[in-house]
Amino acid sequence: MADLSITVNGMRFPNPFVIGSGPPGTNYRTIAKSFSCGWGGVVAKTVALDDTPVVNVAPRYGKWRMKSWEQKKGNANVMGFQNIELISDRGLSDWIPDFKRAKDDFPEGILIASLMESYEKDRWVELVQRCDEAGVDGFELNFSCPHGHPESNMGAAMGQNPPMVEEVVRWCVEATDKPVWAKMTPNVTDITEQARAAVAGGAHGGSAINTILAVIGVNLETFRPMPTVEGHSTPGGYSYYAVKPIALRMVAEMMLDNPQLTVSGIGGVGDADDAIEFLLLGAKTVQVCTGAMLQGHRMVSNLIDGLDAFMDKHGFDSVEDFVGKSLPYFTTHHHLVDMQVAAKAEKAGQKKRDLEWSENISEETDKLTTN
Repeated sequence: MADLSITVNGMRFPNPFVIGSGPPGTNYRTIAKSFSCGWGGVVAKTVALDDTPVVNVAPRYGKWRMKSWEQKKGNANVMGFQNIELISDRGLSDWIPDFKRAKDDFPEGILIASLMESYEKDRWVELVQRCDEAGVDGFELNFSCPHGHPESNMGAAMGQNPPMVEEVVRWCVEATDKPVWAKMTPNVTDITEQARAAVAGGAHGGSAINTILAVIGVNLETFRPMPTVEGHSTPGGYSYYAVKPIALRMVAEMMLDNPQLTVSGIGGVGDADDAIEFLLLGAKTVQVCTGAMLQGHRMVSNLIDGLDAFMDKHGFDSVEDFVGKSLPYFTTHHHLVDMQVAAKAEKAGQKKRDLEWSENISEETDKLTTN
């Protein structure tokens, strides 16, 4: 087997596959399950201070299926997944023992705390420092949750404001010596603006993308939007296969804008091929949340086997050998036109083979003649 390990911002991941913030890392048991199954790292479910009110509803998920499939049960035909779930309903005091226990039991496992708070310096600093003392390896600042607490400028409401992103990142970076990643929202016009702001604030890397604000559908019998709670709904975060093309585009944009940026790619990963595409576009780790929710933690075995087979096929000795390998092939539409015109001109000017000459000998001669 090839060496699948990769070191990112001083953190050594045994493989680039990381559980993304959400239910697959929502307490000690799920974190332990992740490490036991072989995930390279875990970003725990986003946590806030104890006095931040978090109350979830049920049902809070919705599935978008391919209509051409007859199967209507299970997850085999699920293309998109929506959640209206909030951050962890367990406060920081409940999380601290879990962080400590996870690091005690899995000292080699990379554990990253995901944090989200209101626009108050003291609250962010307290979050960082207490998690740091609990032994986590790094931090991911959630500037991207698309629903919940917008009135406090939390989540995407904060992430859509680049000056605010820069300031909050700076508060957190100054409060710890450990790596800090900024998780980007796709619910913006230009994701590079918030990425630049995060870097200006001192972020060591960025995670992209979080879910896309969406409505999963409408029940044609009841006329109620889904998921339906007490007859009503609210837009939520859209994920899984359907968002992968958007996620790939945004990761590529961030890397092309700042080739030195460390990115953890997220969005629509269901198998090894999906994950490898993110690595080829410059991501150094790849996070999976919805995939693990629908396929289970053990899906990482297929990711590892697929990555190993890919590296063996192409002769790569390390993951770093191909990270960003596809980025040089992006260009502008104008340049594509120029290259195509040049290629056609070159082809037209190539010397004909004897069998290609027609009876219009004079016309053929003119094509090959420089005046």
